Amino acid sequence: MADTKQRVAFIGTGIMGAPIAGHIMDAGYPLTVYNRTEAKAQPLVERGAVWAPSPAEAVRDADVVFTMVGYPEDVEELYLSSDGLLAASKPGAVLIDLTTSSPALARDIAEAAAVSDRTAFDCPVTGGESGAIAGTLTAIAGATERDIEPVRALLETFTARIFCFGGAGKGQSAKLANQIALASSMVGMADALSLAQQSGLDLEQTRKMILTGTGASGAMDSLAPKALDGDWKPGFMVKHFIKDIRLALEEAEEKEIALPGADTAYALYDMLDAIGGAELGTQAITLLYQEEGDAVAAGLDWSLYTNAHEHGDECGCGHDHEHGDECGCGHDHGEGEHECCHGHHHDGDHECCHGEGHGHHDHGEGHECCHGHHGK
Repeated sequence: MADTKQRVAFIGTGIMGAPIAGHIMDAGYPLTVYNRTEAKAQPLVERGAVWAPSPAEAVRDADVVFTMVGYPEDVEELYLSSDGLLAASKPGAVLIDLTTSSPALARDIAEAAAVSDRTAFDCPVTGGESGAIAGTLTAIAGATERDIEPVRALLETFTARIFCFGGAGKGQSAKLANQIALASSMVGMADALSLAQQSGLDLEQTRKMILTGTGASGAMDSLAPKALDGDWKPGFMVKHFIKDIRLALEEAEEKEIALPGADTAYALYDMLDAIGGAELGTQAITLLYQEEGDAVAAGLDWSLYTNAHEHGDECGCGHDHEHGDECGCGHDHGEGEHECCHGHHHDGDHECCHGEGHGHHDHGEGHECCHGHHGK
């Protein structure tokens, strides 16, 4: 039966990609894999997948190609370079990008694919590592129901739900909306646990209580237990979450809308990244609220933040904007025009994260953050 099924290539067998590819193979589809670090694909090869030495070789004979890589620049290089997937794949192939990436880039790829007699659509997923392992992810397709019909059975091998948003790039926009909801939920989870801890409450009892009401969230349900256990292993890495929030804020800036919850989350995760938390799980945001010893035990180093950010005037992201320097959000602040957190202007007293001044949150020995989430 397997030889009658579509031939599949899978590029990017990391935390999420490897279990997704495994479900495809378990369903009987012939699978060829490629990953920049070959060792990460080895378990799939041992189970019967074919290893390819390059993305071009992986997709050459594939009917369907899945990609799940890190950043938009990786997606662009992978698809649109002179030896990229659109050039190397065969006419008629369907290419599906599972990466959370840029809506505009997704539209560019879909247009280029149509010109070259291929079909490409964005289809980011949500559900985390646990959903990938269980095969219960939610697929968010920038395509119509009719568009995905030839590959629906394939998508169903690793998903429990498929949402079609009707056009190229719209899957990415919908996924970014999901990430914005998650970002605020993560901050809410961390805030709630911090208040409960400082109030002397039983944290697990408090978590269960919150889950019975409208304060419930996926973050409180599935990530708070890891934080309470001191488990910082990534189901989704901080550095990739920062990328997702940044993409959403860039979209919001283009549309001239404010996302204050996302701004706050971005500032906190940027801080976590600065002190060495880039490859921890997103639940590690709670470490910003803990004693320094807890952060050190998790491999973080607050001196990395203070060394980089001990300057005169600071905005919420902690970067010095004197002499036209740029802050971590990538926006040029010019001479005296101190804007940070994605376009929000800080008149006079250089406030960021929507009016939260820095003079009120002193952490001692130079440790200041945008909301006081670091104790000595």
